Amino acid sequence: MLAGGSGIEQLMDDLGHALGASGPSPHMLGGGNPAHIPAMEEVWRRRMQEITRDPETLRRTLAIYDPPRGNPDCIRWLAELLSTEYGWPVGPENIAVTPGGQTAFFFLFNLLGGVRPDGSQGKILFPLMPEYIGYANQALEPGMFESQRPLIEKTGAHSFKYHIDFQSLDPGPEIGGICVSRPTNPSGNLISDAELGRLAALAGNLDIPLIIDNAYGWPFPGIVFGEGKPLWTDHTVHVMSLSKFGLPGTRTAFVVGPPEIASAISSMMAVTGLANGNFGQSIAGPLLQSRQILDLSREVIRPFYLRKRNAALADIEEFFPRDAPCFLHQSEGAMFLWIWIENSRRSSRELYECLKKRGVLVVPGEYFFFGLPEDGWMHRHECLRVSFAMPDEEVRAGLRIIAEEIARGQ
Repeated sequence: MLAGGSGIEQLMDDLGHALGASGPSPHMLGGGNPAHIPAMEEVWRRRMQEITRDPETLRRTLAIYDPPRGNPDCIRWLAELLSTEYGWPVGPENIAVTPGGQTAFFFLFNLLGGVRPDGSQGKILFPLMPEYIGYANQALEPGMFESQRPLIEKTGAHSFKYHIDFQSLDPGPEIGGICVSRPTNPSGNLISDAELGRLAALAGNLDIPLIIDNAYGWPFPGIVFGEGKPLWTDHTVHVMSLSKFGLPGTRTAFVVGPPEIASAISSMMAVTGLANGNFGQSIAGPLLQSRQILDLSREVIRPFYLRKRNAALADIEEFFPRDAPCFLHQSEGAMFLWIWIENSRRSSRELYECLKKRGVLVVPGEYFFFGLPEDGWMHRHECLRVSFAMPDEEVRAGLRIIAEEIARGQ
């Protein structure tokens, strides 16, 4: 399953070849790399200096294995932050570190899904497609993912929003866990507090985990533009990452959930990787302890992306054809715009290829609709994900070309 190729591998390969090719630099609106924020880069420079100036900290960062669960101080500081900030009844026993969120979900999905001792097949339910492309190929066994179409509400002449179709949501005994991202990559959708509460109640009734991917959400990096708040129950499992906080190269994430889940993740980490890397925890640990990680998220990161989001929306208003059946999902968080070209004569994959020839790299939407039956639903082939994390002039130039291609395809 892991070595058979995947959408994310193909797209990363395209990005790599585009960056390495001769000629003009492409407009890189397809990747998920966070923006380079000068104020945050200054924080990293200062933290690196502090680490290298202190021989004991440097030795612990470079030359000592942490326990498989993670750095004890870092874990304790995160537990204290969550307890103080949100009132969550969590301690170090509720937390385990993994080398990035991708690894955390690989562990969680294969822990909760797959063949059970009685021979039945456990599955992971995604109640709201589209969802993060990186989940799609993480199952060690075929048929482990079950997904559901959204309800689509057109909220304006050129805007729409996805909702969970609770009337059709009827998980059976094969479901071992429910998973959502909040805010959602790719659409920027923010599942409402009411929707999340209904999912949590459903998970509680079934006595299974509700996994919430906070890669763009709370408590860091806090790239949330809509209204909502974090949720904790006895059945919730949160995955928090340092990547969109600005440290993707450190590959550091935290799984926060029931003690038995955290313990299982720690065991899986020991078997697959012995221990986590130390750099991310060394850099971020004091920021957790001092709560500065919250201030940076609220006062630097969120305003930065909100300004960029608003600039991209202004570009779309200027360039996109008003007479085309083109709709933009309400941008409630994360760093992407999700464009739906209804009844397009070209599929999202075909439009992707045309844009690539013109030097604009986006992500075709079909990759984000995994786990659904092939039933001829065209919407899954009519969407594009566009990142606005790159410099404003690059985003503007790319959106102009996208608008031209949309108009040409009508």
